[in-house]
Amino acid sequence: MQSTVWFVAHCALIFCQLRHTKGKNGPRPCSEADYYYEYTECDSTGSRWRAAIPHSPGACDGLPEPVKGTECTFSCRAGQFLEMSAQECTPCAAGSYSLGSGVRFDQWDATPPGFSSLAATSPDGGGGGGAQLCNSSAWVPQGSYMESNRDECAVSLIYAVHLKKQGSVTFDYQYPDNNLLFEFFIQNDQCQETDQTGVKKWLKLTNHGEWATHSVSLKSGSNVLYWRTGAVVMGSKVVKPVLLKNVQIEGVAYTSECFPCTPGTSSPEPGSDACLPCLRDTYSGHGASSCTLCNTTTHYAPEGSGECNQRPPCSMKDHFQIHTACDSEGKTQIIYKWIEPKICLEGVSGAVPLPPSGEHKPCPPCNPGFYNDNTAVCSPCQPGTYSDGTKVCKRCPAGTEPVLGYEYKWWNVLPANMKTSCFNVGNAKCDSMNGWEVAGDHIQTGAGGSDNDYLILNIHIPGFKLPTSLPSSRSGTEFGRVVFEFETECSSDCELYFMTDVNRKSTTVVESWAGNKTRQFYTHIMTKNASVSYTWAFQRTNQAWDVRHKVHDVARIFSVAVSNALDGQSSECRACALSSRPSGSLCVPCPPGHYIDPRSSKCTECPPNTHLVPRTTMGADTCRPCGPGSRSSKEHSLCFSDCRFSHTDGNVTLSFDFGPMGSVGTLMNGPSFTSKGTKYFHQFNISLCGGEERMALCSDNVTDLPTGEGQGGEKAEAANAVKTFICQSTIIPASGRGLHTALSSQSINLANAFLGVTVANALDGIQARPELFSQSARKVPDVNFFYRSLEPTASCESGRSAVVTLRCRPEMSAQGQLAVP
Repeated sequence: MQSTVWFVAHCALIFCQLRHTKGKNGPRPCSEADYYYEYTECDSTGSRWRAAIPHSPGACDGLPEPVKGTECTFSCRAGQFLEMSAQECTPCAAGSYSLGSGVRFDQWDATPPGFSSLAATSPDGGGGGGAQLCNSSAWVPQGSYMESNRDECAVSLIYAVHLKKQGSVTFDYQYPDNNLLFEFFIQNDQCQETDQTGVKKWLKLTNHGEWATHSVSLKSGSNVLYWRTGAVVMGSKVVKPVLLKNVQIEGVAYTSECFPCTPGTSSPEPGSDACLPCLRDTYSGHGASSCTLCNTTTHYAPEGSGECNQRPPCSMKDHFQIHTACDSEGKTQIIYKWIEPKICLEGVSGAVPLPPSGEHKPCPPCNPGFYNDNTAVCSPCQPGTYSDGTKVCKRCPAGTEPVLGYEYKWWNVLPANMKTSCFNVGNAKCDSMNGWEVAGDHIQTGAGGSDNDYLILNIHIPGFKLPTSLPSSRSGTEFGRVVFEFETECSSDCELYFMTDVNRKSTTVVESWAGNKTRQFYTHIMTKNASVSYTWAFQRTNQAWDVRHKVHDVARIFSVAVSNALDGQSSECRACALSSRPSGSLCVPCPPGHYIDPRSSKCTECPPNTHLVPRTTMGADTCRPCGPGSRSSKEHSLCFSDCRFSHTDGNVTLSFDFGPMGSVGTLMNGPSFTSKGTKYFHQFNISLCGGEERMALCSDNVTDLPTGEGQGGEKAEAANAVKTFICQSTIIPASGRGLHTALSSQSINLANAFLGVTVANALDGIQARPELFSQSARKVPDVNFFYRSLEPTASCESGRSAVVTLRCRPEMSAQGQLAVP
């Protein structure tokens, strides 16, 4: 604004000279169309002046003299603007709106003025190559939202604003992929970052297709807003981008004009603070005060449309099939319906008619834990009873108890604890469309509203209840598991996601499958007794197409089984321990490390140095011996090394003591570099000795933010933290992204079971790799620690395994050193 004041003074000098030199033959008198008003910068007393600025300097004579302006903190209410001639707040005309003391950006056909996208180059890229590789990385406008980059380049969307008073910035975003980092921060005009805690700077993940709102307070003066993204480390899968829309900034003090309504919206009344979207089958142009009805006989328009579209002939992509609920005769049939809202035309050239309904067929049987009493509805069995899905629920015999859970393998109606929905990438929800449809022996994805919709299926489990006699002795206990069978049929880039949300903190993608997948099972184990939601999300393509091409791409789930669900039904009974009282028939809990003796139905402690097999307590064979060189915990929940090991070869016995190495060792593997030049490391945390109190811990410090506090005011552990014998995290150093702290992400469990320690190169099917290490000239043999992770993954169906090899080197310090091959 200093340049503006100088410009006014400079023009005044020119006009003065013109008056003296030209006299009566000078420029014509100025009219209101020849100039506009601007305020000067506020002085130290909080005052300012209103000055007239010519559109074309020298074109006219007689500009209004500067006058005293309004107070610097003056602002108009929403729906008004400051009319500069009278310096009064005036209502916006119909067809326009204002926020009073704010600005809003809700149209992204192009990058709005004032916004810019900047890719930061990594100093680790080497030779400037990283700068060239990131030149094409940017935030891209996509009509109703901005879309971030998908690569590991750190790309910032930047907007600078000067506030006359304290204000705020609010925006909506989608952030579904924890392989991408997303932060929002603010700098002042000295490029100093404002004080923001990590919880506010790093944004929380959102569910696929859902929008979240984030708001941050702003100080008066200059504020530079940064939305920065970049993938953690690029892998083989395509990263989902961050989407941003509806950016609103408060605190600009006043607006001197109203904003016209964008196409597809209108404001019918003067003084509006927002424009309303046009209803379905209506449209509007730029700055409209009302929406116009389309000729619905031949044209249609979705909600918020700027034009009417011609209705195409109906095709096979415009209808879908559903299975009807069982009727009074126990029959169901396939019927076909038009996708709503219906936009196609029947009875015209090239139109495909709606197929006729199918034959009535017998309904599928009830699912286990439910019964059918000669009605059309399957009802749940009463507590304490069980059923295999027949007409009768039975009571468990003495000495047994019902096993709780859910087992869905017949799909005539959607189970009561399941929900289905459809979310569109650009809008909040698909129009009145179900995400998944039941289909007898499976449930499958529905039609959706567009090809890039997220079709959601969700089941919520309030908690888990282990069988009475099965103890929960440690945090790693398996409280329950979900097992499902699925397949996908796709013609392009479809993807099925399986996600969990523990204690309603944030949804995390556990596994995903892209493209065609043959019928297969997947298992996920729950090691915390907590409320959890399991979600399946299917997207036919991540391309935003106006025309639907992939309606026949489909995901099918044939069965879903959740064990030990707190509110579950029972399909079978299992043996339990009985009270020691005479004639006792009540199930009682066994102490940790005890099994049920099938002859006496009493709890019996496992022998020394054995551990209890998870998920079962019946019989002495459930107590498995710990491996060589290991011992069991007091509760027989796991085996571990006490850091002491002896090896006898002939008449020579070697004794090893690994205690000085400490409880948990840490080592870095790397550095490695991505194709864009980003430096990263793999960090391994290793617990060589001790039980669960000395486990290694890996957590994500960005995408898995803790909420609240734990017991005693302690900081709560992140929902997806990994606590085990060996875990791995991906580390990006602060210098690699221009960040203040190093980033830890993609934490995984490599070993939650210790198998034993031996000088042999193989144990329990796991092979050590001595050829990866340099040969030792000493006669003291290497000592191998063998570990296994029991949870299967898509790549390791039998779980991961790990071997830690220890070598005696007298010249090393007592603490020792950890290294990779």
